[in-house]
Amino acid sequence: MEYRVGTGSDAHGLADDRALILGGVAIPHPRGLAGHSDGDVLSHAIIDAVLGAAGAGDIGMHFPPGDPSLAGISSLLLLERTASVIGADGWCIVNVDATILAQRPRLSPHVADMRSNIATALSVEPPQISVKATTTDHLGFTGREEGIAATAVALLSRS
Repeated sequence: MEYRVGTGSDAHGLADDRALILGGVAIPHPRGLAGHSDGDVLSHAIIDAVLGAAGAGDIGMHFPPGDPSLAGISSLLLLERTASVIGADGWCIVNVDATILAQRPRLSPHVADMRSNIATALSVEPPQISVKATTTDHLGFTGREEGIAATAVALLSRS
C-alpha cells in the first residue's frame, strides 16, 4: 500500500452581494466570499490538498479562474471532479482534516452539514472528514473580518 499526504490552503476577501458558502453550506452572513466560483475557501483548500497528495497539480491547473464555464460554480462540483481525477489514477481518500479561519460568523452550528456535503462530494464517509473552525483573536485580515481562510491536509492511499 502506498500513502501520500497533501496540504492545501485558500483565502478570499469578503464582498457585498455574495452568499457566504463554506463546505457547500450557505451561512447566514451579510457578506460572502469573492471569487470566480462560489468562493468556498474550505472546499478549495481541500481540493488542493487532495490534488497535491496525488501529485496531480493544483486547483488552478484543473479549474482555471478565467474559465467562463466555472463562473459561479458550486465548489462541491469541483470536489466531485477532483475525486474523479485522483480516482482515475487509483488513489483513495483515507481522510481529510480542514480548518476554517474566520472571526465571524460562528461556524460550529454548520460543521456537521459541511462534513456531510464534503464527504458526499468526495464519495467517502463523514467520519473521514474533519472540519474545524477557529478565530484569529482579531489578528490579521481574518481578524479584521476582511476575509476568510482555510487550510487542509489529505491522506490518500493506493494499492
